[in-house]
Amino acid sequence: MLVVEDEDVLADAIAEWLRREAFAVDVAYDGDAALERLGVNAYEVVVLDRDLPVVHGDDVCRAIVDAGGPTRVLMLTAAAAVRDRVAGLALGADDYLVKPFALVELAARVHALTRRAGPVAPPALRRAGIVLEPARREIHRDGRYVPLTRKEFAVLAELLRADGAVVSAEELLERVWDEHIDPFTNVVRVTVMKLRRKLGDPPVVETVPGAGYRIR
Repeated sequence: MLVVEDEDVLADAIAEWLRREAFAVDVAYDGDAALERLGVNAYEVVVLDRDLPVVHGDDVCRAIVDAGGPTRVLMLTAAAAVRDRVAGLALGADDYLVKPFALVELAARVHALTRRAGPVAPPALRRAGIVLEPARREIHRDGRYVPLTRKEFAVLAELLRADGAVVSAEELLERVWDEHIDPFTNVVRVTVMKLRRKLGDPPVVETVPGAGYRIR
């Protein structure tokens, strides 16, 4: 997802909080930079400050809506009047949050928007004896609880959503990490190795040479 906020401290705080929720987060500090990133990356949700420098947040929102994709917009503003909220929603924003706000509420709204951005996710992802419950952030294998880090959890969720299809390392980098990650890093291989170890025997995460990973 993309966080667009010209107050650096607030933007970085939102991004860090969302990363703790296992989201891959990019940050832009003005509207022009936001449009640049939107032209390159497909985002599920954009957390968008309305009063942005260079290009106004309203214009960024219009560009997202005009593109016609599945991207959802959570608009942020200091204006609390009903008419301001109505105006923001009329632009095509999916949700509206008035500053100041609690980060825990923002994260809850983002989670709700991600569920609307794509197909409805099942309450639990199941394959090969693994049960992953996104809402409770819990994983069990053959009835045994498996403690995972945020990135391990996110990688496993992507592999389970693929339903046996191969997911490339590049796809995992894009969906689980963010734009600042080194494309030549071995972080995916290391994360998958740790994931295999924690899931235990028999191994279920298969490496497909030259293609990526899948759960058999």
